[in-house]
Amino acid sequence: MSIEKLKYMLRERDAAALIMSEDNVRYFTSFSSTNGYLLVTGENAFFLTDSRYIEAARKTIKTVDGVLLFENFKKSLVPLVNELSIKTLSVEGARTTVKRLNELKKELSSVDFETEKLDGEIDLLRAVKSEEECRKIIEAQRIAEKALEMLLPKIRVGAVERELSLELDYTMLKLGAQALSFETIAVSGKNGSMPHGIPGDKKIESGDFITFDFGAVYKDYHSDMTRTFAVGAVSDKQRDVYETVLRAQKTAIDAVCAGKKCSDIDKVARDIIAEKGYGEYFGHGLGHGVGVEIHEFPSVSPRSSTVLEAGHIITIEPGIYIPGEFGVRIEDMLYVTEDGFINLTECPKELLIL
Repeated sequence: MSIEKLKYMLRERDAAALIMSEDNVRYFTSFSSTNGYLLVTGENAFFLTDSRYIEAARKTIKTVDGVLLFENFKKSLVPLVNELSIKTLSVEGARTTVKRLNELKKELSSVDFETEKLDGEIDLLRAVKSEEECRKIIEAQRIAEKALEMLLPKIRVGAVERELSLELDYTMLKLGAQALSFETIAVSGKNGSMPHGIPGDKKIESGDFITFDFGAVYKDYHSDMTRTFAVGAVSDKQRDVYETVLRAQKTAIDAVCAGKKCSDIDKVARDIIAEKGYGEYFGHGLGHGVGVEIHEFPSVSPRSSTVLEAGHIITIEPGIYIPGEFGVRIEDMLYVTEDGFINLTECPKELLIL
């Protein structure tokens, strides 16, 4: 269990951890709340929450030694820290505000606070997915794929970006998604050159590419995929760009396995795009981890020295975006294995002209 692995890490450096971010608390407890905290030592773990969540938390959380009610979190934390003889307390430096840290230091003046290690330790734990986590992500992906399949007949000349986006969102929720992974991207024509463009009132025209980037959440785990379709017809340039992105994606995917450096995987795709003369139009990283958050460790980018491990789930999503003309992005999710990968995305990606 992940919380047991965290206890081991904390024993190794004789520290305790105070986890306050909703995402990390949910990861370790499988319980969602807007006011819940996790105190973990090398031997024990306690969940603290208020009266709104206490009953549900006591029924749900099985990974801790106690679920405790508080009226004032900081005031309740002091006697617990003293009782457990905590001398060093690690907090999520990347997720904790200066104000909150200063308040905690004031209440716990006898404790040494550490802000540099806990984020990295939790990132490493979250990056390697269990079979159960993988099953949830696959279910989220299947919901998203089914929703896109149902949307395809409605993608035609005259359809409106925003309306297609809303229809896709509604269908994912209707099919069982707990939530949307993020705000769905549906951009066409010239708008497609903006990788994170916002769906607007633009109507699809014949000759447009339209890119959908979207995902579903299932039991707190996200999916992520991108597909680009043509409507009516494509020019020679459009076809060349699409086939370049597709070849870059497939080749990078084939390079994925445990032991490979993320920057090297990124380079495989980036080199193919650059060799075709489109290098300046691919500005973002090749991919990222996916789990209880849509963007997780590891990053697959030119700057990432992370080495892939079996159990990582990452996206591979190269793109080419030509300002004032169009854009193309294709994205799959992969489960990394010792000798390769399992592609969790089943949706076809050869050029489809609707």
